[in-house]
Amino acid sequence: MTKSDEIDDSSAPLIEHLAELRNRLIWAATAFVVAMILCFVVAEPILNFLLTPIEEAMRSLGNPNPVMQYTAPQEYFFTLVQISVVAGLALSFPVIAYQLWRFVAPGLYRSEKNAFLPFLIASPVLFLIGAAFSHYIVTPLAMTFFLGFADATSILSLILPAVSDAPISDASIATPLSEAVQSQGIDIVFQGKVNETLDISLKLIIAFGLCFQLPVLLTLMGKAGLVSSAGLSGTRKYAIVLILIVAALVTPPDVMSQLILFMAVYPLYEVSIFLIRRIEKKREAELRAQGLWDDPEADEEDHPA
Repeated sequence: MTKSDEIDDSSAPLIEHLAELRNRLIWAATAFVVAMILCFVVAEPILNFLLTPIEEAMRSLGNPNPVMQYTAPQEYFFTLVQISVVAGLALSFPVIAYQLWRFVAPGLYRSEKNAFLPFLIASPVLFLIGAAFSHYIVTPLAMTFFLGFADATSILSLILPAVSDAPISDASIATPLSEAVQSQGIDIVFQGKVNETLDISLKLIIAFGLCFQLPVLLTLMGKAGLVSSAGLSGTRKYAIVLILIVAALVTPPDVMSQLILFMAVYPLYEVSIFLIRRIEKKREAELRAQGLWDDPEADEEDHPA
């Protein structure tokens, strides 16, 4: 066999892997495009669903007919396109994950497949839990707080000067509050833009969905031996600071959303420590059964300092 034949033989598997990777990417891209087109057909109902928190907040604050606006001719169209891209990615994720699995799985041992598959399933489940937590709990609280704060501030700024300057009498007490507000000052009204409100909702959904991946990431690292439960327990104070920094970066610039994200993610950090500790105990039991466990405490007794 000549040297050139050896090179051709060694390069053949690489070409086959590249061809398979191309096919997997084509299937994944096709699934994404089809899902995006399907989502564009129903983009308006999806938009209405995403805007539900602010609609409920506006209604709860006394607005019987909530209205959102757009200020550019193309703005509403590109808002629907944005929704289609995000929803299409979520809809096609099972196909994309399956293609990724089919490409990676042949290079894994059976034990590695059994170890990796639960994380592949847990990841989208945790993302959906984080997204639902954001949509049904965090976003309504944030919208109600900010819209209610603006209304309370505008009312107080108009009423307090009038009350302090006016003489106290039965007639002034009997004057309706609405007339006092309308008699002076500027009426400050919320005129929400569709794309800006949608950006807030999507950012919160994506932020909470990604941060809920923390147990998957840390448990995978623990299974690979990159981190330990003792190490994570000893770095809690640094983890708290890091989670606060991430919360400040991935959420809109308000303290409320950041604190809610921290209070949701930090317990997941503790859950990760618990899961890694279980993995370590299981690994220790297997090594002890095989007679391969090296006990650090026994080594210290045999070799005292």
